[in-house]
Amino acid sequence: MTDEDGVRAANSAFYAALEARDLDAMSEVWEHADRIVVTHPGWPMLRGWARVAGSWDAIFRNTGYIQFVLTDEQVTVVGDSAWVTLDENILQAAAEAEASDELSGSKATSVNVFVRDDVESTRWRMVVHHASPVSAES
Repeated sequence: MTDEDGVRAANSAFYAALEARDLDAMSEVWEHADRIVVTHPGWPMLRGWARVAGSWDAIFRNTGYIQFVLTDEQVTVVGDSAWVTLDENILQAAAEAEASDELSGSKATSVNVFVRDDVESTRWRMVVHHASPVSAES
C-alpha cells in the first residue's frame, strides 16, 4: 500500500465512522493528543481529544441519518504528514426525524490533516478536520 492509499483509507474510515455515528470507530481514526483540532461548520474551533470526542458525541446524538457524497477529493503526502481536500455533499435528518421524513441537503468544503502514527507505521491518524459550509449560490 502506498502512503497515498493509506491516507485515502484513513479518510474513508473517518467518513464511515461519521455516517455510522460510531464514536468508537471515530476514536480509532483520530490521534488522541492536545494538538488535534476540529472545526465543524458553524462551531468554534475545538482543541484536544476530550473536546473533539465530545463534539462528535453531540453530533451523533442529534443526527438521525447522515450520508456523505465526496467529490473533488485530492490527497497530498509530504513525509509523515498528509492532507485531503474535498467537497462534502451531505444528506441528513435530525435524531427525532422518522425514516420517512424528508432529508435536508448541504455542502461543505473540507480539509482533513493526517500524520503517520510512527516512523515505521503505515497507519495514518487524523489531527485536523476543518469543514466550512458552502452557500447554495456558490
